[in-house]
Amino acid sequence: MKIIEAKGITKAFTKSKFDWRHLKIQKEEHIAVKSLDMEIEEGEFIGFLGPNGAGKTTFLKVLSGIVHPTSGTAKVLGFTPWDRDYKYLNQIAIVMGQKNQLWWDIPAIDSYQMLQAVYDIPNDLYKKNLDEMVCALDMKELLNKRLRDMSLGERMKCELVACFLHNPKVIFLDEPTIGLDVVSSQTIRAFLKKINQEKKCTLILTSHYMGDIEELCKRVVIINKGQKVYDGQLELLKEKYAPEKIIQIYLETVEEKKKFAHLDTSRKKLDGHKGIIRVKKSELGAVVKEIYSIFEAENISISDPDTEEIVGKIFKE
Repeated sequence: MKIIEAKGITKAFTKSKFDWRHLKIQKEEHIAVKSLDMEIEEGEFIGFLGPNGAGKTTFLKVLSGIVHPTSGTAKVLGFTPWDRDYKYLNQIAIVMGQKNQLWWDIPAIDSYQMLQAVYDIPNDLYKKNLDEMVCALDMKELLNKRLRDMSLGERMKCELVACFLHNPKVIFLDEPTIGLDVVSSQTIRAFLKKINQEKKCTLILTSHYMGDIEELCKRVVIINKGQKVYDGQLELLKEKYAPEKIIQIYLETVEEKKKFAHLDTSRKKLDGHKGIIRVKKSELGAVVKEIYSIFEAENISISDPDTEEIVGKIFKE
């Protein structure tokens, strides 16, 4: 079942600036999103990628009803988002990594109790959801702590709890792990994966951290300058834009470095004690056979290029 259907979404912003030479105000139009289509099924976890200024956040704001588009149509859960119907708003949530929805000067638990009243959440459901999420994010000690006294990672945990208290069916996540340390990021990823699997909710995630996308999303949508440039499976994206493997060899001695230098392949480089070879998948067998005959197996690893590298290649093209 299609949960989100967007067709021809365009959003243009008008900026005014004063022309001192001619002493008049001039208006300039900036198109943030241009004729963007998207269809998302129930329970999907979509990675939404693009460089800074590509229009990702604007598009999420349109789908969540915060921004009215210049043109185009959209249905989310059967509602037109910018009508801001209470029945619609009660079924969605949005988390923005650079903005807080919780109150800054009061403990997190007080904010949650206010949200319970706003969303009219029954006591039993409120307590059940709160307990489950506090346990999953290991944040019991944060409940009575003011938001202003928390670290960024602690605040993001609290924001996610607030987001899921009312059992939303669609969640928009805009850079939820931005600025977090490795441990906090991994905790939040595990939480989002668990919520998606157990509650079958639909999530759209924007992130500049490819680790988030690779771990959570099977499908990715990539936009650039407001327009869609790719929509499909992450694995197919890798196959299309990265038809090669990366072989890394740990070189322990000077003699091994000399052997690496004499390998019959042009796409190789030496990086400290690491020899790196890029080889087409069709040629992998022959190259690997030669390498394993020269170097110890435990010093060799074979992998795909990073997703970040692949997406960067798409933007350049």
